[in-house]
Amino acid sequence: MITSETKKTGWFDRLKNGLHKTRLNIIGLFTGGKVDEDFLEELEFALISADMGVQTVSDLLETLRESIKLKGLKTQDEVRLELRDELVKLLKPAEGHMDLSRAKPLVMMMIGVNGAGKTTSIGKISKWLAKADKSVLLAAGDTFRAAAREQLAVWGERNRVEVIAQNGGDPAAVAFDAVSAGKARGADVVIVDTAGRLTTQTRLMEELKRIARSQNKAMQGAPHEVILVIDGTNGQNALSQVAAFDQAVPLTGLIITKLDGTAKGGVLVAITRMRAEKPIPIYFIGVGETIDDLQPFDAQAFANALVGIS
Repeated sequence: MITSETKKTGWFDRLKNGLHKTRLNIIGLFTGGKVDEDFLEELEFALISADMGVQTVSDLLETLRESIKLKGLKTQDEVRLELRDELVKLLKPAEGHMDLSRAKPLVMMMIGVNGAGKTTSIGKISKWLAKADKSVLLAAGDTFRAAAREQLAVWGERNRVEVIAQNGGDPAAVAFDAVSAGKARGADVVIVDTAGRLTTQTRLMEELKRIARSQNKAMQGAPHEVILVIDGTNGQNALSQVAAFDQAVPLTGLIITKLDGTAKGGVLVAITRMRAEKPIPIYFIGVGETIDDLQPFDAQAFANALVGIS
């Protein structure tokens, strides 16, 4: 019999596997040897290599050194636990919990660069919402790429969700129609897909603003969520993506995908530190291709997986 605890354990194992590269680099340092400056310098290099960012790691190591002195930490295992606890402190403020009841329909606008896994994430979120007994309407806002519309249609069919689409139409018009339809039909959630775009494509970044305005015309206050989907293998490039998209259309949440083998994982810490006073919430992380591999972000579980604590 498969219980919820079994599923949770299985997902945690996939998360650990997804962070395999970073885990090996960090776990390999904790050999039971003494806690000295050589060990701390190697740990610093491993954390920088995990895409946490030089300044973040420098601050983290300074805190660790203070803890070693104040708490009298003698063993590398004690330092590893302290490192885990410090990572949890950094990541916990970014642990996002989406309020699905604050509007009806709640309108979510999904954005990101090409290939980040945006459309796939929409399908997986639709499944998650269905489990929460929420009715969903999807808008195929990537109007010029037939493959994107077809992919969204497949996800809609799998989850028994209607998809609003146009061939080669105006994405802002599709978004307007979908939000209007969601209001008329009493849908709980409307998810608006958008075409992938590079942050250097000024015209396409401006188009995002127009798509957002069209949703607000259809329903005052929409979109209620503007969620950026980030490929976890992009490393420090993810930071510039967050900054550029947040400037174009202020972000309310993040989804980090493809933490399934090649991603280093530390970039989540760097992203959280970008707006330390009020981090952008990380709603979900993806650790594989199956529909259940997108799960709500858990700072404690992520920190445990990152430093090799079960």
